[in-house]
Amino acid sequence: MNKTRTATEFFAGIGPIRYEGPQSKNPLAFKHYNPDESVEGRPMREHLRFSVVYWHTIRGTGSDMFGVGTWQRPWEVGNNSIELALNRARAMFEFCEKLGAPFYAFHDRDVAPEGKNLAETNRNLDKVIKELKKLQRDTGIGLLWGTACLFAHPRFMHGAATSCNADVFAYAAAQVKKALEVTHELDGAGYVFWGGREGYSTLLNTDMKRELDHLGAFLQMAVAHKRAIGFKGQFYIEPKPKEPTKHQYDSDAAACLNFLRQYNLLDHLKLNLETNHATLAGHTMQHDLEVAGAAGALGSIDANTGDLLLGWDTDQFPTDIYLTTQIMLTVLKYGGFTTGGTNFDAKCRRESFEPVDLFHAHVGGMDAFARGLKIAAAIRQDGRLAAFVKDRYGSWDSGLGQQIERGKVGFAELEQYALKMGEVKTNQSGRQEWLENLINEFI
Repeated sequence: MNKTRTATEFFAGIGPIRYEGPQSKNPLAFKHYNPDESVEGRPMREHLRFSVVYWHTIRGTGSDMFGVGTWQRPWEVGNNSIELALNRARAMFEFCEKLGAPFYAFHDRDVAPEGKNLAETNRNLDKVIKELKKLQRDTGIGLLWGTACLFAHPRFMHGAATSCNADVFAYAAAQVKKALEVTHELDGAGYVFWGGREGYSTLLNTDMKRELDHLGAFLQMAVAHKRAIGFKGQFYIEPKPKEPTKHQYDSDAAACLNFLRQYNLLDHLKLNLETNHATLAGHTMQHDLEVAGAAGALGSIDANTGDLLLGWDTDQFPTDIYLTTQIMLTVLKYGGFTTGGTNFDAKCRRESFEPVDLFHAHVGGMDAFARGLKIAAAIRQDGRLAAFVKDRYGSWDSGLGQQIERGKVGFAELEQYALKMGEVKTNQSGRQEWLENLINEFI
């Protein structure tokens, strides 16, 4: 990559983050993420496809519901002007270059301010997109995916595509149309739909069927526009059960898949899954990954974690090696990322307020995923886990089990078989404790 040429260095005193190996004590060095290291025949960088998010990393302030922002961000100088937006873009690319992250991701409202009306807002976006395009060209950093912020502005208080107001639906459609076009212009690898307010707070004022029909129609329109502009990137839908609404229609992987099937969208959208959202739904991340993978819909992940003692979306950086190992076991099982990647939808804690803390956080997350990848690959190469699972389902690989799976028998035939069989033979042990011990051998 070429060094981004800007008038100001926003992360002064911090050089490129290098791989120094497990023995390094340097907090600004990778201990495990070696982008050129080959794992299962592919460089680590291609397996993981790391991405930095605009909203937390560049636009975040450290504020919460109880207090104002605390984070020191040297690019946040002046009012919400185009020049400030351009500064933010330069800060993003300086950060990605020094970190060695090959991708970034954004909401449209992350990169450019709203104007007095939609036309002015679009002009603001165009001005910043021109700079992003130049920065991408100069650095080689790409856009993992774009999306539209359809949840922050008061106009979306009742939802966007599921709003009770048709004018809001129209505005949301126009905003997504523009966001798709700029994502296409920036050669984005994908586009994400996250229904931040596509849900309800009470069913007393909600026509759920009508709202779901509207959401289905909205996404069908997006698919049609994607085709019209020639955008080849992958569409994703991102599950989340609640927060800010009481119930969101994209509540978990299974609910999203059911929705996509119901509205004939499964051929057009895969899932972008997030750990913190899975746990809020009462699942593990591996559960939602397996649900998506089994349906051929595993596309990308938002890499973070939550505090299991707190009941909200804390968006912490992932450092749990068991978590990253479980994630990468499933990702590798289903063929790895192609258009998707590992997107750090995560933020520093409010008390970690210095710019260098952004590097500490991302380095730790990247190392955690690198370890998870290598451990998962070692488990797969060892073969004992896969062999155990295969053997456990061995009765389905021939004879009656094979006939059932191929649809060759029904209840009548199975009844005759059971009558002749007598008592079912004892099933084999699930060996959960041994399998947990096996995973520990590698960690």
